[in-house]
Amino acid sequence: MGISDDEKIERVNRLLAAMNTGELNAAIELGHPDIVLIRPGGGGELRGTERLRAWMEPDAFESQVTEVLGCEIHGERALVHLRSRARGAVSGIELDIRLWSVYSFDDQGRFTRVEIYLEHEEDEARRALKG
Repeated sequence: MGISDDEKIERVNRLLAAMNTGELNAAIELGHPDIVLIRPGGGGELRGTERLRAWMEPDAFESQVTEVLGCEIHGERALVHLRSRARGAVSGIELDIRLWSVYSFDDQGRFTRVEIYLEHEEDEARRALKG
């Protein structure tokens, strides 16, 4: 049966809140142990919470905040339009980008797959939402 659409949105918000405050362990706890992350721009696939946790470790950015601009639910997936702002740790360069993420959920509401798409890849993100 799975979780409700409202619960899916709440899980995404909890994930982003944990990541924005650097609570990476709390973020990881929301995922299935065999979670799959598809990185943007052809960055490849990561599998499992240990690899995902290592990928989330801050290194290039002094700060990073991601916010939800919109969300659409389709079955056990959510398409989320995001805005991410960051400042380079060494360069001080500010980054302000918009992304699309497709989150897949299991029956317990854990993230099983996260696919990240660049702003111009909205069509691909929408196809991933439909499966």
